[in-house]
Amino acid sequence: MKVVIMAGGRGTRISELFPDIPKPMIPVCGIPVLEREISSLKEQGFTDIILTVGYKAESIMQHFGDGRKYGVQIEYFVEKEPLGNAGALFRIKDKLTEDFLLLNADAMFNVDFNRFVKFHKAHNGLVTLFTHPNNHPYDSGLIVANKEKKVEQWLTKEDKRPKYYQNRVNAGLHVINPEALDLKVTTDKVDLDRQVLKPLCSSGKIYCYDSPEYVKDMGTPERYETVCKDFENGTVEARNLKNKQKAIFLDRDGTINKYVGFLRNIEQFELLSGVSEAIRKINQSGYLAVVVTNQPVIARGEVTYTELQEIHNKMETVLGKDGAYLDGIYFCPHHPDKGFEGEVKELKINCNCRKPNPGLLLQAASDFNINLEQSWMIGDGKNDIQAGKNAGCKTVLIGDDEFGQDITVYSLLEFVNQIVC
Repeated sequence: MKVVIMAGGRGTRISELFPDIPKPMIPVCGIPVLEREISSLKEQGFTDIILTVGYKAESIMQHFGDGRKYGVQIEYFVEKEPLGNAGALFRIKDKLTEDFLLLNADAMFNVDFNRFVKFHKAHNGLVTLFTHPNNHPYDSGLIVANKEKKVEQWLTKEDKRPKYYQNRVNAGLHVINPEALDLKVTTDKVDLDRQVLKPLCSSGKIYCYDSPEYVKDMGTPERYETVCKDFENGTVEARNLKNKQKAIFLDRDGTINKYVGFLRNIEQFELLSGVSEAIRKINQSGYLAVVVTNQPVIARGEVTYTELQEIHNKMETVLGKDGAYLDGIYFCPHHPDKGFEGEVKELKINCNCRKPNPGLLLQAASDFNINLEQSWMIGDGKNDIQAGKNAGCKTVLIGDDEFGQDITVYSLLEFVNQIVC
């Protein structure tokens, strides 16, 4: 599979640190970020690369040459004048005869591209976007998708966004079928997001691939410093899903938000004190933060799937404003007992996902390659502890009771400060 890397950027926001270096050549621990990207691709079998270059193109071409030094084959397209971030694609379209990877050269990433490509091929779409949560969704482009991962909306920074939204950010990594480029372009300068990809939303042909793997923009001095620290401490490599992950599984009600019984009204959702700080520290620790929650209100007919999604959107929005994020949210909609007015009969079943059964944790472990023995389950009830034990995790209870848990605390933040930090 060909890989097209857009490496023409100047990097105006970070120019105060590197005024004479093109953004793809900015060093991360002594090696240009583009070189680290190419090395990661080569290790995974992606060796046919096209670099689109512009600003100080000669310095990039001189450094990489034809790629043989790095075990790859590199071709170049040189932009004589700025073509936007997609204009070059239409100039090299004849070279793109099958699905290809399209990547940015100005971000630090380390992801399992074979897993990404496998998802794309299984869904047979025109485009698959690599999406992830981040700690600043309020100023990032957001992707809205349905349960089948089909993209329904693309909210760019200038678009008005809803009050509450899912923290699903476009990471700038794509798998694209050349048919997606079969649109008439009337200008040389083309914006990939706004002119090519955003119009495909709601077509049923564009999907999102959600992953907690490491992809970070390094366009500001602060973000660049974070990337360098993450590389030095091993976080960048460790987050690749080819490696086993470790997670902190979080119950929702009574652990993240105030317990109000069955939460049916979004206005009742309120974060507990210290939760944002705790989850922010989990994000920085190398653990994944994954919510696993029983939601029998769906089966009981008291909350719809749409209403539950909106509650979870509120949770993600509030956390995002505090610089925290969740890597995954898993819920069980079932309830075994019948006889409720308005109940959804097909959801009135005994299932493997309702805690104390371990199904939600096992599904997350499969999705994110999680080592359950190195992971924790934390909640405020017996079912949480039993679910954690049934999955093979270490367990933490918030409260005073004794259910055989490994650790007892009085808040999520206490646990994080005691064990994680």
